[in-house]
Amino acid sequence: MKTRKRLLIVDGYNVLRSGSRYARITLPDYTDDTFNVARERLLNDVIDYAGRDTQAIIVFDGKDNEHSRGEVETVGGVRIMFSPAGQIADRIIEKLAHDARERNVETLVVTSDSTIQDTVFGDGVDRMSAEGFCREVEATIESAVADETPRIARKNTIADRVSPEVLAKLKELRDR
Repeated sequence: MKTRKRLLIVDGYNVLRSGSRYARITLPDYTDDTFNVARERLLNDVIDYAGRDTQAIIVFDGKDNEHSRGEVETVGGVRIMFSPAGQIADRIIEKLAHDARERNVETLVVTSDSTIQDTVFGDGVDRMSAEGFCREVEATIESAVADETPRIARKNTIADRVSPEVLAKLKELRDR
């Protein structure tokens, strides 16, 4: 059975600014870039959310950075891209979504930008808000933590595995 290809496209800075999970990051950041810690958390969340069956790309806006060339870097299986200087990330996201849809790839775009949402949805692509993504990630984390709760080991005995009739006969034999 062939599995259908899936693609997750994340509007990086939009999610960092609109998602409550990233807005509350107050860890010390020892660089000039105030988004480093939040970007790292977003990357880790996307890696976990996408899993093995979904390709993922995070697109950040690099239009105001004269050094941005639009190169793609891959970390943990997730492609990370800053739009080229002079070009906004919105156009890149819309093009990636459109091209994926043309290739019959099931695509989900994560953004709270209504223009991008309307454009990709009109093209038949699913979309999720930044806050919706935050809730999904936190639910996934809670579920994983719940799976790791310690369980009390229980010793299984033969009596646990035999039918009540056989158990009654064995007890009768024992007690004679």
